Order: sequence, then structure tokens, then C-alpha cells
Amino acid sequence: MTKLATIEYSNRRKDLMQQLPRGAVVIIQCAPVYIRNGDVEHDYRQDSSFYYLSGMVEPHTTLVLVNGPEGCSSNIFCRSKDKLQEIWHGRRLGVDAAPHTLMIDNAYTSETLEAQLIELLDGASQVVFGFSRENTAELVQQSLSKLRGLARQGKISPTQVVDLDPLVDAMRLLKSAAEIDQMALASNISVVAHKRAMSVCKVGMNEFQLAAEVHHQFSVQGSQRLAYGSIVAGGDNACILHYTNNDQVLQDGDLVLIDAGCELDHYASDITRTFPVNGRFSEAQKTIYELVLSAHTAALACIKPGAVFADMQNAAVEVITQGLIDIGLLTGELDKNIADQSYRKFYMHNIGHWLGMDVHDVGIYKFNGESRPLIQGMVTTVEPGIYIDPDDVSIAPEWRGIGVRIEDNILVTKDGYRNLTEYLPVTVADIETLMAG
Repeated sequence: MTKLATIEYSNRRKDLMQQLPRGAVVIIQCAPVYIRNGDVEHDYRQDSSFYYLSGMVEPHTTLVLVNGPEGCSSNIFCRSKDKLQEIWHGRRLGVDAAPHTLMIDNAYTSETLEAQLIELLDGASQVVFGFSRENTAELVQQSLSKLRGLARQGKISPTQVVDLDPLVDAMRLLKSAAEIDQMALASNISVVAHKRAMSVCKVGMNEFQLAAEVHHQFSVQGSQRLAYGSIVAGGDNACILHYTNNDQVLQDGDLVLIDAGCELDHYASDITRTFPVNGRFSEAQKTIYELVLSAHTAALACIKPGAVFADMQNAAVEVITQGLIDIGLLTGELDKNIADQSYRKFYMHNIGHWLGMDVHDVGIYKFNGESRPLIQGMVTTVEPGIYIDPDDVSIAPEWRGIGVRIEDNILVTKDGYRNLTEYLPVTVADIETLMAG
């Protein structure tokens, strides 16, 4: 953990507490440890919002922030140092090192949490925690019940409970300069991995072999994990939006769609490219691909502060619908097709989603029923697509089974946007040139 990173977490805690009244107590807990099967645990990944406020990667940890009469205090409850456990399971930060390392005022052992919480909540004006966190809700309820039972001893239980998630979600939606740098690094790693997949792809490979090339590039560049389960979908499989079997042989004449992104220090990237297995687009594939690329370009052109999120989808829908009419996959007038949403037979998802510590990051998309305005510091994916049912006999054979999606990671800037994944080839000519090389 660098000094700059530690300050970043400390500043976030201060920003959060400035939004709360005097006497508020915030409780946020780490991600639980999950069993995969038998006694084998899943690889541990910290809860995003807990990490956002603490910088702590270890399990069995709780952060308590108190907006007291003499200012805000931060308290971490974590595991003690234990030589035997550390031999078996790895080093622990420990109570003694935690305050300096995390820039937190006080550190206690996890075993003392319930007792200490009674003292920290005594006389609080409100208790703030994530309502969706069942373990924290249970802990808070138990603590408040105990406090009410100690009323004769002068203890005072808070009477207000506030949901923490909307407050932290709004903070996480707007990325700091340090976060943007981290996301740019994650995006660059994923760009290199996708280029690798394009350069080694050949007829007869299995989808899982192409996935392995991508994952290898993630790892050798320092990524700790996948941001999500990778999609490597050859031929008809590209028409399954969340295809993850990745176990079919890549055929001559087919396209392959790869939707894959790495995670770097808890920040995600999310890229999709579609390219021909044999290195050359057929005429039908090229037509659909360039239609999706035109929709992608139209959506990007909408991005600037003051535009709303729905502008991107509306622009992509108009381009895709008109294009489908032009090639005969839809009939009738553009406006009626859009009003009837007939395009959803071929383009059934939205233009994108917020991106950050989670691949589908936090943050609402509407205010009072209206699409949310874009603000400098937001990061979104832009990912239009067209998917043509391979079994629909009403469609001409040359179109059936073509699935195309193009996805980039876009930062909203003060006067437009920055494409964090711009160095990954996206035009037909550039893709074919890379694959030929």
C-alpha cells in the first residue's frame, strides 16, 4: 500500500462523515469467507465498499467511524497476529500495525467488536450501515437491543438507522484522479490480452484455449484476478449474451466474440471485441459488424457532461434500427420500429453500465424517473450489439448465427470523453491487419 493510496482511503472516510450529522456512527464490515466445496474456500475478494473506505484486504474485519463531539474517529477491528495461523494461511496485518498502515485512529481485535460497539453506539444520534448486508444488520440489531437493556445504567440507544449504501455508492460513482489512473492501467492490461487473442486465434482452437491466452496475459501483467467470468463465444454461441461454457471448437468462417476484462487492485476493466476466426470477415459479417461499430460511434458522440445516460442508448438504437431496415431484417418506418421496439429482437440489452470497483458498478441510472445526467469522473461501458437467432428460419441463411458486440471503457471528461481502451483495434481493416500479422 503506497502513501498516496492510504491518504486516498483516509480522505474518503472524511468525505463520508462530512455528509452525516454529529453523533452518527458508521459500521461497515468486510466480505465474508465463502466455502466452495468441502473445506475448500473460494479465493477471497474484499467487499468493494469496505475496501473503498479502509484499504484493508483481510477478512474478519470491521470498520466503525464515529462522528463524535470532538471530531471524527476511525476504528478498525481486525485479526490478531498469530504465528501458527500465519504459517498455515499467510501473514496478518495485526492490531499494532493497523493504525499506522491504514491511517486509522484505533485498532482492536475482532473478538472485542460486540463489547466495544456498545460503547461506541452509546448516545449516538444515528447508526449508519448497509441495509443489504444481513450480517451487519444482525450485528446492529443485537447491539441496539443490548443498549436498550442497559438504559437503567445510563446507556442511550440511537433511535435512527440510515442506509449507508446510497451514500457510498454516490461517492464511488465519481472517480478520483488516482482511481482513473488505476482503471487506465487495468484497461491497458486487458487491451494487450485482447490483442494477444486476435493474434493467436486460428481455426480448430478450442474456446477455452483462447480464453487461456487472455487470462495468461492478465496474470503476467500483474492482474490479481478476472473482473468477471470471461466469455469466449465462437459462431452461434455469440448469440448467448452471458455464454461462459467456453468449450467449443472454433470453426472456419465463424466469428468469435470475446468479452473479458481483468481486475487490478480492486478496479475492473470490461472489453468486448468480435473478430473472424480465420482472420477475414465475410460480407455478411462485415455488414453487421460495421453496423454495430456505427452504433458504437454514435453513442460515443453523445458523451459529455450534461448529456443524459439514455442519450447513448437512443443514438445506438436509431443507428441499429435503420441499419436493420436497410438490409431487410426489419421492415417499415424507422420511427415506428423504434416505438414498437422491434429492434429488440436483435439488440436486446442496454448500451452499457457504470464501471469501477465492480464490473457492474454502483450508482443509480435515473433521478425521479428521468435518465441521469453524465458528470465528469463517471466511467461507463459503451457496448452495442446485434445478435441474430441461428434457428430463425424466417431470416436469410447468410445472417443467421451472427453475433457481434463492441465494448469500450469510457471516462466522462470536462468537455467530452476519454476512451480508456482506445488502443485496441476496432475497425474491420485494423482487426484483419493485426490477425494477418
